Amino acid sequence: MLVIPLKRALSGAVCGALWLAELNAMFGSHHQFSEAQVAKIPPKTRTAIVKENIHGVEIADAYRWLENAESQETSDWIESQNEHTDAMIASLPGRGELKRRLTELMRIDWLSEPTMRNGRYFFMKRLRDQELSVIYMRKGLQAKDEVLIDPHPMSPDHTTSVSIRDVSEDGTILAYAVQEGGQDEVTIRFFDTDRHEHLPDCLPKARYWDISLKPDNTGFYYVRYCPDGARVYYHPMAAPPESGAADVEVFGQGCGPDKIIFANLSDDGRHLLITVWHGSAARKSEVYYQDVAKKGPVLAIVNDIDARFIGQVAEDHLFLQTNWEAPNGRIFRVDLNNPKREHWRQIVPETDAVIEGFSLAGGNLFVNYLHNVSSRVKIFEPDGCHLRDLPLPALGTVRGPFGRWKNNETFFTFSSFQTPPTTRVYDVAKESVEVWWRSEVPVNSEIFDVNQAWYESKDGTRIPMFLVHRKGIRLDGSNPTLLTGYGGFNVSLTPWFSASAALWVEAGGLYAVANLRGGGEFGEDWHNAGMLEKKQNVFDDFIAAAEWLIEKGYTRPEMLAISGGSNGGLLVAAALTQRPELFQVVVCTHPLLDMIRYHKFLVAKFWVSELGSAEDPDQFKYLYAYSPYHKVKQGAKYPAVLFITGDSDTRVDPLHARKMTALLQSATASHKPILLRYHTRAGHSGGRSLSRLIEDTTDEFSFLFWQLGVSFPPPSSPDSSPPSGF
Repeated sequence: MLVIPLKRALSGAVCGALWLAELNAMFGSHHQFSEAQVAKIPPKTRTAIVKENIHGVEIADAYRWLENAESQETSDWIESQNEHTDAMIASLPGRGELKRRLTELMRIDWLSEPTMRNGRYFFMKRLRDQELSVIYMRKGLQAKDEVLIDPHPMSPDHTTSVSIRDVSEDGTILAYAVQEGGQDEVTIRFFDTDRHEHLPDCLPKARYWDISLKPDNTGFYYVRYCPDGARVYYHPMAAPPESGAADVEVFGQGCGPDKIIFANLSDDGRHLLITVWHGSAARKSEVYYQDVAKKGPVLAIVNDIDARFIGQVAEDHLFLQTNWEAPNGRIFRVDLNNPKREHWRQIVPETDAVIEGFSLAGGNLFVNYLHNVSSRVKIFEPDGCHLRDLPLPALGTVRGPFGRWKNNETFFTFSSFQTPPTTRVYDVAKESVEVWWRSEVPVNSEIFDVNQAWYESKDGTRIPMFLVHRKGIRLDGSNPTLLTGYGGFNVSLTPWFSASAALWVEAGGLYAVANLRGGGEFGEDWHNAGMLEKKQNVFDDFIAAAEWLIEKGYTRPEMLAISGGSNGGLLVAAALTQRPELFQVVVCTHPLLDMIRYHKFLVAKFWVSELGSAEDPDQFKYLYAYSPYHKVKQGAKYPAVLFITGDSDTRVDPLHARKMTALLQSATASHKPILLRYHTRAGHSGGRSLSRLIEDTTDEFSFLFWQLGVSFPPPSSPDSSPPSGF
């Protein structure tokens, strides 16, 4: 089989039949290229080397020009890459059946947990025949659904979505966000739920973290991210909407662009609680409060301890979760009438399980723990007396609970790898549990086998990994395996149902989730062991997971795929550049890749506390040592790679995927495809209709199955069909 080293021309003037004719003219009559062969040649990318000396190290960047998203040349290059990707995967065998099955798994009714106000319930719902989620209201738990905000007419391509941000105490005002594409920047609008009409108040498009309406509906507090940092504002309702001229800055002076600020009113509207995170790592956070009812000053609760603090207020007490001198977390109760530290009272001590979070409902504390990466929820009285555990159906993940201090109802959603989500309502007074909504996914959970394995990383640290596969798996190295992970920002990957994982298992594959250091699965010590100068531990953990799967006979390199997004995109890119021979195929979504320049773009200053910055000579050393973009070697044999990003990603700049695609296409000697799927109307936070999401997932799985040699649909099996009733 002839390998063609040439690149398809970028310019639209030399393409299609002209490019085919040019190729054949170059090689003469001894070899004539077909259109099918030419379609496999990636677009040519111009190089323009930029050299710079950073802390004594000369760095050359051939694709710096691709950082400019506004240039026509970049736009043409993106279009050419998308055309190339389409040509490579659009007609792959089994694609139709794959899309059909994904449609069955993904096109289902979906509901969010509700927000409760004054006997009304506000929630998001998407019916199976809809493209986007709609905001609904019920005037009673079992009342009829009323449509409040339907985003479908807002954009012809269904890339504009809505989400609930807050609801007034009496349930008459809805604050909601309008999001264009997948941008983090949104517009905030306000809707009268009785009259079914919009109010004149509106916050212009920006990055907002919190909206808190006052109980008397006279105004609201909000946090907006500005170029010089986040700020807390107060907006009086019915004030002139233009440019927020009537808004008053409440807090934020002196907080730079590396700080993240949250601000929320207590349920009774008396206390405003403000939290400042020192970057996304939040190794330090500050907590302030203001007695709004007395128009008091903003006072510090804690701002001098290098630890994470997260609080919630109920009446005159602040409940404060922290890892201060407790890496797994503990909770204090603080009397806001006497908030000095010597009067704090520990009510929930540290245990061997990690506190993921807590909520206040029915006069009690609901504390969500992780024990060996599985949820447990314990209920405490305000003084810390343990009442009972929330009844859970099995080992898995709990989202929530969500409730209010003076309401007995609290909602939580449970799911696991083999169990689609079910939202239940727990009545604190009655100690009863009822189903609010159950996901009706046509999947046969009886075929799933879920295990948690432990393996040793490079330095001997034991790492857990979930293995999901059909029952009766054979350990002969033949199983197509999809390995994923995250390993950063204190994020925990816990058991949760996904249509993608279900399809992978149905196709006879092994789905593996490694719980790497850098996450929050085992507390702050686990997080610290995978950040800054210890980030290489995360990559070592992931590579060790792949080696363990191969050693134990689950798979072999030719059958091993890896996938990750955002920080997980950095993870899989580091793995493919450090150990390219270990993997057959990689899906890398919205990734960080150029670790020398990442901090210069969008909101990346938030991540310096977690990852470091090349501005610092010591941090530059370890960043440069693992930066995937700088680890690519010309002539190395790299796995097949599909990069996914989009223009509406205003969190991780898509320049990373653009540059890395071009570099790998020019460098690889394996002749495996390096593809880019680039969305112009979607980004980090979504922006895709359900149909688009199904289409894109079909692309990803077509690519994975193609490279692993997996046929779809798999051979029929008596246990593969969905259970009756679906």
